Amino acid sequence: MNGAPLFSIITITYNAATTLPHTLRSVECQGYKNYEYIVIDGASKDNTVELVKQSTLPIRWVSEPDKGLYDAMNKGLRMAVGEYLIFLNAGDSFHADNTLQLIADAIGNSRPGVVYGETAIVDANRQFLMMRRLQAPEQLTWRSFAQGMLVCHQAFIARRDIAPEYDLQYRFSADVDWCIRCMKQTDELLNTHLTIIDYLNEGETTRNHKASLKERYAIMCRHYGTLPTILRHVEFAFRYAMARLQGKE
Repeated sequence: MNGAPLFSIITITYNAATTLPHTLRSVECQGYKNYEYIVIDGASKDNTVELVKQSTLPIRWVSEPDKGLYDAMNKGLRMAVGEYLIFLNAGDSFHADNTLQLIADAIGNSRPGVVYGETAIVDANRQFLMMRRLQAPEQLTWRSFAQGMLVCHQAFIARRDIAPEYDLQYRFSADVDWCIRCMKQTDELLNTHLTIIDYLNEGETTRNHKASLKERYAIMCRHYGTLPTILRHVEFAFRYAMARLQGKE
């Protein structure tokens, strides 16, 4: 396939009036304009919808109750007509004004099934804090996620024709399962070597962290087998314990 790829940028919102402006500005500032922008709002009670309406961006949007984050993502996926999907959370932003152009240049005519890169962590003032702890491997495959979610969901760009819907049996970690299932559909995965996303640091661990970990364990067992997953978690625990001990010495 030739020509510039069309990106479907999808943002999920719910009472995101304080964080959405950064995301809208980030999309608006992209020099590369071959994209559609979709906002799926969960019937926000604050000023979120007004911000969407006031934006100069050509946004396709809907605001209605949903069954949670991944149900909203499925709505966005069904609305999308672009060649590649980019899920950009409210509060997150593209790393630079030429990020989409650089991604399009990397894709070229090869049209890989998955395109990925790195993630920077920023604070509420958009100041850089650190790079994401887990870094993208040089060569990503579906087996790579057995070591953890090595690529942030927002820096994981899938071609729409290979992307399944999110599995709603997972309330907190369906993105992990989705990424693995996308990767199982292609042997062509491209490392852009770009920092793609500025991820808004959420500070304290969310109250759903424990439930999320349980879901991730179930997802690992589903894709990689129960015994290998158990052994891998024993290894993770040992490494963590050793790191703690070395830190105290």
